[in-house]
Amino acid sequence: MKKFSQKFAVLLLSSTVIISCKKNDDMPAKANPVTGKDPNTAEVVSVDRFSTAAGHLQVRTSSNGLPGPNEAVNFDQGPFITTGFTPDGKSVQYYNFDVQPTTPAPIWALFKKDGTAIAGQLNIIDVIPGDAGYNDFWQVYKVTVPDDYVANTVTSYAELVKAGYAIEKTDNLVNCPVVPKGSTATKRFVNEDAGLTKGWYKDKLVYYFNFSERALKVTGSGSVPLAPIYVTFNVNPDQPNGGPASGFKTEAGNDQTHNVVATVPADAGYSPLWGVIVYDNAAFNTVHDLSTATAAKILVPAAGNVNCPIVHIQ
Repeated sequence: MKKFSQKFAVLLLSSTVIISCKKNDDMPAKANPVTGKDPNTAEVVSVDRFSTAAGHLQVRTSSNGLPGPNEAVNFDQGPFITTGFTPDGKSVQYYNFDVQPTTPAPIWALFKKDGTAIAGQLNIIDVIPGDAGYNDFWQVYKVTVPDDYVANTVTSYAELVKAGYAIEKTDNLVNCPVVPKGSTATKRFVNEDAGLTKGWYKDKLVYYFNFSERALKVTGSGSVPLAPIYVTFNVNPDQPNGGPASGFKTEAGNDQTHNVVATVPADAGYSPLWGVIVYDNAAFNTVHDLSTATAAKILVPAAGNVNCPIVHIQ
C-alpha cells in the first residue's frame, strides 16, 4: 500500500507539471514595449548652407573658401560675424546667416494633454537649407500626443500627419539656423547654451543653433518681423564688382564697419531679420549712429532681408 501511494503521488505531480506547462504554452506572448528612435545612433542629414540652392550672399565658389557640403562651419570668423554700430553709436557684433524670407517655416514640438513637453522628444522640421520653403526662422506648432506616447517614436512630419495628432499653430517664432554637425557660433547676447540642438528631419538627425536675445512672434500677417539696418560696401552697388561681393567698408586697421542697426534686443521693435538699406560709401566717415546713417545718401532702399542676430554690445 505504501509503494502504491508513492507511485500515485509521483504520477499526480507529473500530471500537474504537464498541465501547467500546457497552460503557459497557450498564453499569448507579451507585446514588445514601444521604443523611440535613438538620436545617438540615428543617421545625420547632410547640410549645405552655401550651395547655389541654399545661399544668396554666401554661395561657395572655387575661390572664396566657404565650407563644403556637410563641413562644420566656424561662424566666429569672417565673413560670418560683423562689427557695426547701435542706434546710439555703441559697437555691436552680429552674426551673418545670409538672406532669409519673411515667411517662417514650421517646427513641431510635442506635448502631453496637460501642456507639459514630452521629455527627450526632439522637435521636428520638414525643410533644411536648399529645400523650398526653408527659413532660419521657425513658427512653432504645438502637437498634443497621448500621455502614453514614447519619446521619439515619431521623427517626421509625415508620421505626425499619419498619427492624426491634434496640431495647433502658435504665433511664437524662433531663430534656429540649421547647420552641419560640429558647427560653432559661441557668442550669445543672453545667457543661453551656444551649442547645437538636435532635431528630426524626415527620420534623420539635424542640428541647429538657438538665438533668443528677444522673444519673437509672427506679425499679424504671419510674417517674420523686420527691422532696418544701414550698410555700406567697399564699392558702391552701382559700380562694377560693387555691393556685397566687394565686402563691407571698414575702418583702417580693424574690422569696425559703419553699418548701423536701427534697434537692439531691449527695444520692442527689435528683430534679427534686418531689412538692408545701402548708403553711399562716400558718407562712411560721417556715419556713426542711426541719425547720421539716415542722413546719408541712400543708394538701395531695400537690398534684401538678412538674418543677423545681435550677440554683443560694447
